[in-house]
Amino acid sequence: MSSQKIRIAIIGLGFGAEFIPIYQRHLNAEMYAICARTKSKLDEVGDNFGIEKRYQDYDELLKDPNVDAVHINTPIPDHAQQSIKALKAGKHVACTVPMATTVEECKEIVELVAKTGLTYMMMETVIYSREFLFVKEMYEKGDLGKIQFLRASHQQEMAGWPGYWEGLPPMYYATHCVGPVLALPRAKAEYVSCFGSGRIDEKLIGKYNSPFAIETCHIKLKDSDLSAEITRSLFNTARQYRESFDVYGSKKSFEWTLIEHEDSVIHTGEQPERVKIPDYAHLLPDEIAPFTTGGVYDADEHQHLSFIQGAGHGGSHPHLVHEFVSALSEKRAPYPNAVESANITCVGILAHDSAMNNGEIRKLPDFTQ
Repeated sequence: MSSQKIRIAIIGLGFGAEFIPIYQRHLNAEMYAICARTKSKLDEVGDNFGIEKRYQDYDELLKDPNVDAVHINTPIPDHAQQSIKALKAGKHVACTVPMATTVEECKEIVELVAKTGLTYMMMETVIYSREFLFVKEMYEKGDLGKIQFLRASHQQEMAGWPGYWEGLPPMYYATHCVGPVLALPRAKAEYVSCFGSGRIDEKLIGKYNSPFAIETCHIKLKDSDLSAEITRSLFNTARQYRESFDVYGSKKSFEWTLIEHEDSVIHTGEQPERVKIPDYAHLLPDEIAPFTTGGVYDADEHQHLSFIQGAGHGGSHPHLVHEFVSALSEKRAPYPNAVESANITCVGILAHDSAMNNGEIRKLPDFTQ
């Protein structure tokens, strides 16, 4: 591992501020700069965490030769263009989900990574959550036996969130579902078929021309006998917040808890058993291990709503930081890399297109394979 620290700049300081002290304590990272449009927010966060280098202009940040990598935590519509700008400026990129909102943008990012040799990682929380790591450990030990089927759902009420969320097609924000069903077998999606169901409020439909309350997609895994099912809802659907992942094996099966804070279930044959999911801080360096068990901000009222709703994103944040920084230090690809991130993201984009066309099959493009 290189002894030189990776100098990180974080862009977007709502959810993004949760990552600052993790980078500050990682032995191979330097939390170098922060960027936000609003000066008051920039100064509040900068003062709170003792960060001197502050930018209101993203383009100016990208001109800074001291920045090795950017971690993008801005609104969804900005992800692709900010990632593309960063790669063109010679910066490595970690970006919150989704990678982009169009297939064309995903392709451009993949091509830039191939051209520049830079690193891109989509920071998908579920595949580094303690629940996923628990199932992954079962799978790698052989406890599940042969995987027979995978299922995931993400149901969340987005009323009152920023305007770009209003009427968003459910599958446009599907990576929390798609990620785990592809990550466990380390597979790629080959094609999808998706149906929409129900109808959201008329005032929400116009922005994206998407009427569906729920979208449900089947994914065929490439070079595999497996398929997976994912379900998403964002509006007008009564359900407690839930990001879930179920896996059915020949020996054992795992089902995520139906109600937050209750226990998940392992089935051995036909016998169910409730199980408490352990923490996986032991996989991390001691300096950042404590961040798996709670928010990193000083007070609860500062924590971003998505973090609070998701019960701390399953302790995933320090795992994500460690994977990104370690990949850069060790000069290897992270998981998910650009191609894998594109495959995960394009499933959702093409699934919605399928739903708008009565479930027609949509194949994943070659650049995602």
